Amino acid sequence: MSKSLFAAQEPSGSPYSGTLQINVTSSVGFFPVSGATVSISDSDTPDQVIEQLTTDESGQTRPVELPAPNLAWSLEPSQPRPYTDYNIEVTAPGYEPVRIVGSELLPDEISLQNVSMKPLEVSGTDAEEDINIPDHTLYGEYPPKIPEAEIKTDPETGEIILSRVVIPEYVIVHDGLPNDSSAPNYYVRYKDYIKNVASSEIYATWPESSIYANILAIQSFTLNRVYTEWYRSKGYPFTITSSTAYDQKFIYGRNIFSDIDRLVDSVFANYLSRPGVQQPIFTSYCDGERVTCQGLSQWGSKYLGDQGYSAIEIIRYYYGNDMFINSAVAISGVPSSWPGYNLNVGASGAKVQQLQEQLNRIAQNFPAIPAVTADGIYGEQTAQAVAAFQRIFDLPPNGITDYSTWYEISSIYTAVTRIAEP
Repeated sequence: MSKSLFAAQEPSGSPYSGTLQINVTSSVGFFPVSGATVSISDSDTPDQVIEQLTTDESGQTRPVELPAPNLAWSLEPSQPRPYTDYNIEVTAPGYEPVRIVGSELLPDEISLQNVSMKPLEVSGTDAEEDINIPDHTLYGEYPPKIPEAEIKTDPETGEIILSRVVIPEYVIVHDGLPNDSSAPNYYVRYKDYIKNVASSEIYATWPESSIYANILAIQSFTLNRVYTEWYRSKGYPFTITSSTAYDQKFIYGRNIFSDIDRLVDSVFANYLSRPGVQQPIFTSYCDGERVTCQGLSQWGSKYLGDQGYSAIEIIRYYYGNDMFINSAVAISGVPSSWPGYNLNVGASGAKVQQLQEQLNRIAQNFPAIPAVTADGIYGEQTAQAVAAFQRIFDLPPNGITDYSTWYEISSIYTAVTRIAEP
């Protein structure tokens, strides 16, 4: 789908702005790509470079403020396009160039554009990889969701498929209709998938309770597909599709928004349940303006957030008072579960030593993280290393290993120690 031709002209002289940061890593080994040249242009004038940046030792550019549309446009439907499109070109010695068309910038928001570059010895070519980001689902035209039952059973036995809810390490996203064999499949880390879908389906400018409610619906929807092995049971080699008619919108290579990024990190193991039902509920949702449905209205959830409704109140408004927030019993792909309490200066024990060992391994790839002594004692040295990690991976840099930080360290540790991605 091409970008819509209608776009407001305000951004060029707009008093509003958003912040863009580009993070560049190698597709092999999850190393940061330092010294990469990043050129940014407005998609309306792609030949005019407005910013040229260089990545640091962590593969990151400095944050840059760029013009964005009126904030009010993302707070009501049927307004001019509420985000500005930017084009981003990344080049680095030894890597295949990458060009991203349509990275979205909202006013008063931080946009994180992650770029994965293929080493030339792997790609075998120096041809540029082109990534085209289509319109946001609340702005563009997409097929409405085909209704489905919220609780799935096996057609032969009447039983559910799996015995417990587990957060997968990866989901396999089929980037097209289920029966389109020409569409590519992408292996995406679960949290990254949820962040991508949330950034594609709602606006990060909305109230936090509205964003949280939508993330819960997205996660429960996804985990229902995982739990019931919906597509694999039909003979397909993937977990979920990017089609809004069948599933929810995933956009390969798109930017994510910092507020969504951090909220997903804090609640990624949650999903929605009903009493007596083990499987995550298949939580249908729609925009509530152009398309209505039996589930959550995205715009309606925004208005309820404006009125002070909490996330669970928004959920129950649409799905009923017996819906509650549940948490998965296991998380795949992590060396060890969170200890159940924050680790801070003064803590000690096996969990602290494990944390220190993981940080030291991550620091081999990301040298801005200082090495620590793996002695099982959480001192100032460890707190500084944790804060450095948090700065790189968009977490509050307070040096405290809370739930979000523990699992992000676990996730990055797994990524840097993996011999080969699936």
